[in-house]
Amino acid sequence: MKRSKNILFIIAVINIILGCSNPDYKRVLHNPSLYRNAVKKLNNIVLENNFPPVIASRNYAYANIAAYEVIAAGNASRYNSLSGQIKHLPKVPVPKNKDLVDYPFAALLAFCKVGNAVTFPEGSMDEYVNQLKENAKEAGLPNDKFEESILYADTVAKHILKWSKGDNYLQTRSASKYSVRDEEGRWIPTPPMYSQALEPHWAEIRPMILDSASQIACPAPPKFDIKDKSSQFYKNAIQVKTIVDSLTKVQKHIADFWDDNPFKLNVVGHVSYATKKFSPAGHWMNIVGIATQNNKDDFNETVSIYAEASIALFDGFISCWEVKFKTNYIRPETVITKFIDENWRPYIQTPPFPEYTSGHAVISAATAEVLTARIGDNVALKDTSETEFGIAERSFKSFRQAAKEAGMSRVYGGIHYVNSCNVGSMQGQKVGKLIVDKLKLRKYKTKKI
Repeated sequence: MKRSKNILFIIAVINIILGCSNPDYKRVLHNPSLYRNAVKKLNNIVLENNFPPVIASRNYAYANIAAYEVIAAGNASRYNSLSGQIKHLPKVPVPKNKDLVDYPFAALLAFCKVGNAVTFPEGSMDEYVNQLKENAKEAGLPNDKFEESILYADTVAKHILKWSKGDNYLQTRSASKYSVRDEEGRWIPTPPMYSQALEPHWAEIRPMILDSASQIACPAPPKFDIKDKSSQFYKNAIQVKTIVDSLTKVQKHIADFWDDNPFKLNVVGHVSYATKKFSPAGHWMNIVGIATQNNKDDFNETVSIYAEASIALFDGFISCWEVKFKTNYIRPETVITKFIDENWRPYIQTPPFPEYTSGHAVISAATAEVLTARIGDNVALKDTSETEFGIAERSFKSFRQAAKEAGMSRVYGGIHYVNSCNVGSMQGQKVGKLIVDKLKLRKYKTKKI
């Protein structure tokens, strides 16, 4: 009897020891800050290599979806695969040895593998991956789990990358260039770079949730009429000039904060140099990170919110680019300097693509709808994304307020008309609500808008 008690005591001690060691690797690998760090690492690579905003959104979308599919496979009672919800996404392979996969670790590796593949230079995330693997071993992840997790991460990543090749991205690399025609009311390149139109065929990219790039209809912008001072077009142009000519300190801060120019050409006398910031998509990926951290979301929920937000960014840009290159609308800078004041300049640099609608307004509103649905409305946010560029933080009462300010910032910057930002915000809201309504990532109740 006594011996039996001793054996039970020893077993209990072993269980306690094992119980303490298992959470060791889980405490390290299941920490959502690891995933936020991975997204930030990809964000930095996108910044360093001058990826335009629309391509950046593609980078984030496929990498986050790969990570999410790993999480969904390991938590089938709580999360649904995106296969079937994204109609053209083939069924994702399930792990052969599901009990031996550490899903958060595998999700990190899948994110990095896809992130490596959709960016350049090749192997940009290898150092981070090696560090993740080293951390896993040091934290005590058993060898069989280590190997199976790597195997499953590779399987999902390859599946997502194969799927990504069907989105028409490669075909648009060799598509015909945009035809610049100096016609009344039509967009033409602007100083100081006078760059050709950026990604004029982006509306041909396969969307995730939208049925087509043209699904969200927008009203036609005001007809170009600069001669009639009572025309809506003339009033809109003068409104931009008046606002920029009398910017307050706060308005300048807002314009700088949301500038998000991934490649700004600075010209000082005979010297020119470039400065870089996060693209609009990168800025909102940062906001997702801040929001999920504030909300104390666990690893799985953090991944799911990143995935849904990145889909909103991706489809938002496709919807916006469809309108931009159908309307080919002229920028305020071109109108004002040609017809009103040749010495006028916008506060921030005009990007190289048509004006209507505002891309920042669209993608900000779309992402804000996802965050509002998943985290809540009237959730305070202190956005510190731009502090690394020397721009002070800004605080918001809600995600929607942040999105509204992001849209209006383009007017303060002198690169958009007010109408284009207002319509863009409505367009983005429709994209975001469509994604929220159609995607059912979770099998449990989430916060209501």
